[in-house]
Amino acid sequence: MNAPLALVGLIVLIATAGAAQGQTTSKDDEIRQLRERLEQVEGKLAKAEGGGDSRSGFRLPGLATALRLYGYAEAHVIHDVGASGPNDLFTDLSMQPLDKDQPQRGKTRFTAESSRLGFETSTPTGLGVFLTQVEADFYSYGAGNRNRLRLRHAYGEVAGFLIGQTWSTFMDLDDLPETVDFNGPIGAPFSRRTQVRYSFGDPQAARFTVALEDPTDQYGGGSSNEKLPQIVLRLDKRFDGGAVNLRLLEHEKRSFSQTRRGMGVGVGANVQVSKQHLLMVQYAQVTGDVDQLYGSNGYAIDAATGAITFDKNRGLVAGWAYQPNDHLRTGLALGVNRGKTSTSHPIDKTGLDNQRLTQIHASAIYSPLKNIELGAELIVGRKVDFAGDTGKMQRVDVMVRYSF
Repeated sequence: MNAPLALVGLIVLIATAGAAQGQTTSKDDEIRQLRERLEQVEGKLAKAEGGGDSRSGFRLPGLATALRLYGYAEAHVIHDVGASGPNDLFTDLSMQPLDKDQPQRGKTRFTAESSRLGFETSTPTGLGVFLTQVEADFYSYGAGNRNRLRLRHAYGEVAGFLIGQTWSTFMDLDDLPETVDFNGPIGAPFSRRTQVRYSFGDPQAARFTVALEDPTDQYGGGSSNEKLPQIVLRLDKRFDGGAVNLRLLEHEKRSFSQTRRGMGVGVGANVQVSKQHLLMVQYAQVTGDVDQLYGSNGYAIDAATGAITFDKNRGLVAGWAYQPNDHLRTGLALGVNRGKTSTSHPIDKTGLDNQRLTQIHASAIYSPLKNIELGAELIVGRKVDFAGDTGKMQRVDVMVRYSF
């Protein structure tokens, strides 16, 4: 248990340093206020010149389009205290080896594959500001896919329409706790999809969204010959101090002899308890889809008959974020996924699906200088399959990030 104790000490050290850093002098406050005022003036000038919104970077010569380049270099040191994690860099509790099948104890990995780069453009048009984004990183799931450039986002957006690849409309990013671990808590919808999306309403009040999304999941199988796209309906409502949302999903799975429709529903909410404290929670229930609920069993297809078996998975994620000052933010996240039906899913190494997945993240991220962040996190998880066998995860993740 020395490593978890060391991590707790590191988190306390980061928090102590952040608290000390937060005790700025009046001179430091004046400089910060002057910098904020300058940024506000620059944003107003960009809008006045017709260069789009305040996120604009630099103006392309001879064009009204503004371009913003961004990204970061990021490195992780990950150590499994007890049983070694799955054959991947970051957490995937659903694939955690069972304790009875895990003779290896402890494992350390170094990686910078979560580093990313991207660009955004904004162009004023008669329909409003036309936005585009292209973003990639170097992380792909599995030991055989190391250091490969991976497309994350590629889309255009104007007048409420979005066409391209980005986060699924069924995801609840507003209520997803921040973690040092790249994959985050189990039990949340977590998927990027190529899609056609239309949103209307006031983003600061109530907004309705409908989307047609690519139905193919990451494992193919029953989602490689579908006739219909995934359909997502979403309603977001903001109020003073928080927000709520409701999401509905319909999808299709097909085999050579059968077609089945699956459903999903999700709700989420967050409350800004104070300037420093934010509480968030989201719940989703998805039938027969492995992508739209992180950690789900999904579905299985009988190779002889083509019969499709759907699992019914329920996921809950709750989080608390505490930011005492501009240099430090800490968080606690709980992720839960519960399955109902053992499908003997072919991608599961044990041949048995997971009945219960529970995961906790405790993190602290400290920024000693602008664009530099140091993070530390303790991750504890436990899985139980339908045979009653368990697999436990105890992990320490230390991160450094240089943003631009």
